[in-house]
Amino acid sequence: MKQKPQETGFKKEIGLFGGMSVICGIMIGSGIFYLGSYVLQRSGYSLGLALICWLVGGLVSLLGGLCFAELGASDPKAGGQLVYLSKAYHPVLGFMYGFTQWILASSGSIAAIAVAIPTALVDFIPGLTQLHIKLIAIALIVLLTLFNLRGVKGASNLQTVFMVAKLLPIFIIMIGALALGNHSPDLTPVPAAAADGSPVTAGSLFGMIAFATVASLWAYEGWTNLNAVAEEIKNVKRNLPLAIILGIGGVAIFYALFNYSLLRVIPLDEAKSMIESGSLYLGTTVAERLFGVAGKVIVLIGMLLAMFNCLNGMVLAFSRIYYAMSAEKIFFKKLGTLNRNGVPAASLFSQMIISIILVCLRNLDQLTSLVVFCGMLFNCLAVTAVFVYRRKYPDLERPYKVWLYPVSVVITVILFVGLMVNNLLEDPVTALTGLIVPVVGIFFYIYFRKKYGEEEKEDA
Repeated sequence: MKQKPQETGFKKEIGLFGGMSVICGIMIGSGIFYLGSYVLQRSGYSLGLALICWLVGGLVSLLGGLCFAELGASDPKAGGQLVYLSKAYHPVLGFMYGFTQWILASSGSIAAIAVAIPTALVDFIPGLTQLHIKLIAIALIVLLTLFNLRGVKGASNLQTVFMVAKLLPIFIIMIGALALGNHSPDLTPVPAAAADGSPVTAGSLFGMIAFATVASLWAYEGWTNLNAVAEEIKNVKRNLPLAIILGIGGVAIFYALFNYSLLRVIPLDEAKSMIESGSLYLGTTVAERLFGVAGKVIVLIGMLLAMFNCLNGMVLAFSRIYYAMSAEKIFFKKLGTLNRNGVPAASLFSQMIISIILVCLRNLDQLTSLVVFCGMLFNCLAVTAVFVYRRKYPDLERPYKVWLYPVSVVITVILFVGLMVNNLLEDPVTALTGLIVPVVGIFFYIYFRKKYGEEEKEDA
């Protein structure tokens, strides 16, 4: 008789603050220094409207997070979203999600951040070539993979340390701008003109808010990832929902306050000229004006710490998805085992190899952009899973329930559908091409189901 797969043996080492560090660590990256320019531009250079869009983006993310909080607290399994899609709908849908993450989305995100870290050093280290950048990126992926193999406690502690460390330089810039800035920006949420220069109407104003909110959502990306490590969270029924609510809510307030502080130093007209000329890093300019040459160093340190923190969080969280696929008997059996430290070593190694391969590819941005649409589709289905779970599993313990159910869930689904329609209209070819990866996953699912089915017959 063949040996049965190893039983789950995760160690519960992630506390409340550790959970917040995972979700906030992945959300707050280098984008905080430049994404505000896109939101301001799309808001018709109205700071008041831009701040509303930042808060609306936070609200959309929080509504989605509340749905994940209910699912995670009632069904705290490793893999998070994959588990919800499999149990609410069908295992093939969960596999399509996990396969896309493994081949492209999650591994591609790890590769992109790993490349971005040495790229930020180009202006400071003369002679840093593309080969050097790729080698450093590969070294970072290998280093963090090996560190994560030592156990989730060390990885969680590292996440917490770098979460605090990266906020220090950002807070220095924000507090300095609030205290030393001598401009009082107009917060009236009315833009002078639409993006195309035409007068603002009620319809164009609504479209402007939606367009700018989409830009802000880029900065909130990552709020779904804490659920992937649910089995490793202490007192998960309390700490997972609390970490999601405090994490997303705190980040929303932080983003709004940071972007307001920048306009305390840079006049709005000057900010507009900078953005129109392609100078998007308003945070860097503010730091240099406040602290001179040291300001540029402060920004660099903040960016490097933020990206490293984000990279470690992704290496930690994403590997649990592939473990869950194997545990569901729809993926490579080896990926469903844990090492003596209670971490999915084989999943970490497979993730590392694919990420390194993607680092070596040239068009990484084009590859990752292909999965944006299906990523939103999977998120929307996971949110809708709250309805399905309540119908299919009425006796399931729910220590946390979504606020204002079912209205809040319906609103969240509508918002996600709106974003998908917007993405489909803006770039239909890329959106539909991105569906190729999960569709290919169906054939792999059929293969693995057949393989495991034959093995179970032999064991019987």
